[in-house]
Order: sequence, then C-alpha cells, then structure tokens
Amino acid sequence: MRPFQPRTKQYWRVVLLCFVAASTFWLLNALNKSYSTQTSYPIRFVYDENDLVPIKPLPQEVAINVTGKGWKLLRKSLRLEVQPAEIYIRDLPRNNYLLGSALRPSLVNALDGLQLNFVVTDTIYFNFDPKIQKRVALSMDPSQRLTDNQHTVVGPVRISPDSITFTGPASLIDSLPNPFLLRLPNQMLTEPSKVPVPISYNYQSLVAADIEEAQVIVNIKNLVSEERQLLPELVNVPEGVTLNLRPPIVVLRYQMLQDSMALLNRSAFKVVLNYNRFNPIDSTLVPELVQQPRGIRNVQVWPNRIKISRQ
Repeated sequence: MRPFQPRTKQYWRVVLLCFVAASTFWLLNALNKSYSTQTSYPIRFVYDENDLVPIKPLPQEVAINVTGKGWKLLRKSLRLEVQPAEIYIRDLPRNNYLLGSALRPSLVNALDGLQLNFVVTDTIYFNFDPKIQKRVALSMDPSQRLTDNQHTVVGPVRISPDSITFTGPASLIDSLPNPFLLRLPNQMLTEPSKVPVPISYNYQSLVAADIEEAQVIVNIKNLVSEERQLLPELVNVPEGVTLNLRPPIVVLRYQMLQDSMALLNRSAFKVVLNYNRFNPIDSTLVPELVQQPRGIRNVQVWPNRIKISRQ
C-alpha cells in the first residue's frame, strides 16, 4: 500500500483528475465509433386540418434499427435537433393503417447522419374523418317536467339562440341528435324564468360547438285546483229500462290558471254514461267527460266506474 500513500495534500486530487481525463478520452473515442441499435423515432402526420380530422390519437413514434456514429446516436436518443419523419395524408385514406415498409422513404429523409437498416414497427394505425360543419336546431327535451303540480308552462318555450353549429368529424357529428335536446338543471320552476343551460354532448374533445350555453325562456303561471259535483247523463239506454246508479253523481277535480277563475264557465261540463259500453262482468259503466270549458287542465273524474242496476 506504500505507493498509494499520499506524499502531498493534493495527491488524491491529482489521481481523481487522471481518472476523469482517462474516462473522457475513452468516451470520446467510443463516440467516434459506429454502432447498430434499435431506437424509437418520432413521426408527424401532415394533412389539411380544414378537410380532415383524426378521431383517434395519432401515433407519435415508430421503432427502427439504425447504424451510425456514437455522437449521432446519442443526439437522436436525447432528441436534440431531431426532425420528425413526415407522413403526408393528402386525401381521405381508404385504409386506416400503413405498413412499416411504407414509412421507409420518410424515415430515410429525416435520419440525418444515420443509416436505416429496417423498420421494426410492423404497422401503424390511424383513423381520419372528413371535417364538416352542421347546424342543428335546439329544442327542449319533451320528457322533462319543468313545474310542480301547482304551476304550468304558458305559451311556447323560447330558446336563444335557437340553433347550434357543430364542427368536427362527420361520423361523430352525424351521431348527435337532431334536433339537439336541452334539459334544464334539476329544478321545478314556479315563476317566469330565463335559465342558462350548458351545452353538453359526447366527443367534446373532437367536436367543437359555436356556443357553450343557451338561454331557455319559460313563462310560468300559478294553477288553482277546484272540485265540482255533476250528474252524469245516460245515453243509448233501451226504452223501458230504468237504471240505478251507484254513486248517482260524479266528482270532477280540475285545475285552471289563477287569472282565469272569474271567466270560467263552470256549467259547461258534461259527463255521459254510454250504455253501449256496459260491462256485464262487474255491471259497471265508465263515466266519460265529453265537454268541458276552455282553460281547464288536468281533469280527473271520480269514480272511474259506476255500478249499474235495473229497477
């Protein structure tokens, strides 16, 4: 161990510098040699973004086998000044794939200072669609209830704007509903309202809309409930036949607008019992409301069946 004993305080610093210098010379010498290796290389699709749009993420790189100087391989591995291989899509492709061998010309043009041995990636896949614009009318979802039982919508529901323009892949836009249905946030309206409704649809990352929300304008009015008793009228009863009704009266339950109560003609109700529709199994007739005043809503007739017996 005597040769390694430091004779001065700078001994180990000199030794370390010698190792660093030797390693540097070895690395520089190694980088000047040629090697063959497998690596990944970036690719870029070039297409007219006004006519075509990819509906799936495009491949970003392919695996290749190359030969080149160590310096070039190191630079490519660190992605320093690397020019991606450009793949040109000029029209809507018939196939949604390219074989690895078809990528060779683009890779050779991009591999500055490297020799392409072969393309390791067998196939790359992509999916382009024509880019279109389509204007669609906006409408309220008819299945959504906007008010509770004590209120009602008066007049048409207005939507501003009344339509929306979608831009994106043709196949995705064609799958959107037409008209485009809006649903209000979960709430029961009790007064005239102007409600902002966000535009929500599938494929928002690929399909763009010219508006983010629409204004739904709804006129709401109060309803008043009333109840009225009425004698039903028997029709189509054979001559000489007298019938007993149980119960002898029907009860009408209905609603109307609060501001139309004074104008309601309550004598305009008419309920009939049609003997031609007599049910012999349970000896009943169904009361039918055949006439009612204008402005009446949500009419209910009780009972829904009346027992019939002959005297």
